[in-house]
Amino acid sequence: MRTSPAHRSRHGSLSVQAGIAAAAAIAVALGLVGCSPSPTVATTAAPVPTLPAGVTVELAQLRADVAPRQAQLRVRNGSDAAITVGEVRVEDPRLDGPATRVVPDRVSTIPAGGSVDIRVQLPPVACSTPDDGDSDAVLELVGESGSAEVTASAPDALGFLAPLHARECLQERMADAATLAFTGFRPSAPGEPATLELTVTPTGTGAGTVVGLERTNLLDFAGTPAEDEVFPLDIDVSAAAAEAEPVVVEIPLVPFRCDPHAVQEDKRGTIFDVRIELQGEPGEFELFVGDELRGRILTWVAGWCGFAG
Repeated sequence: MRTSPAHRSRHGSLSVQAGIAAAAAIAVALGLVGCSPSPTVATTAAPVPTLPAGVTVELAQLRADVAPRQAQLRVRNGSDAAITVGEVRVEDPRLDGPATRVVPDRVSTIPAGGSVDIRVQLPPVACSTPDDGDSDAVLELVGESGSAEVTASAPDALGFLAPLHARECLQERMADAATLAFTGFRPSAPGEPATLELTVTPTGTGAGTVVGLERTNLLDFAGTPAEDEVFPLDIDVSAAAAEAEPVVVEIPLVPFRCDPHAVQEDKRGTIFDVRIELQGEPGEFELFVGDELRGRILTWVAGWCGFAG
């Protein structure tokens, strides 16, 4: 059916109006739209900049973000015009400072209907605050005539921040009694267990027990029953242990799985959950082997499983 000129004109007018409305909203957020008041008209306070209608943000942590303690600020542009985002920061009472771009000075242009994940570095947790709260995101919107900061609520899409706060505050409390670190790795020939070295160093200012390590989705403990997911350590640290030598434990490792993509797509295979007890209460936190040992362990798994090279 042929479209009448009147219908085409009306449709085109609506599209133009929608585009103008979206552009105007962005301009208002940037503080670029305004007019000089008439001498006879009383002025009013400037509106607080807000995100354009249809633009939303949320906070998420993906599996690859866990080891480097990063997260993603996901910005969805549901408006009818492109937006450009400069600096960002995420503010939350559970964090000891703002989370900011991993790559500073980067600018992200998001087309209408598009989205972008902006990677941010998480600061240390603030253990003096409860493990609940709300995050706000402050975004710098950039336009041709300048830029302006806008603040919006940033929901925790996957609910990662409260558990992270709880784990890291527990680790901080454990650090009053002892510090834990993976300090060495010896690879092995196929069929034989490798050795991962864990060092527990007493501080003499607290007491606790390092109960054991949980296997990961990539690494298992040689000689432990298949149904037992924990390698027992049972290292007691007392407040009188200030002069004690560090305890070095050699942990026998074998690959938990040998499919190539387990190594190629590894995100959490070298992050161990450490079970502890403090003042009689059980808990656990995560301990990463570090980038250098991670590379060596993944190389060993590939050779042990026969798909290196």
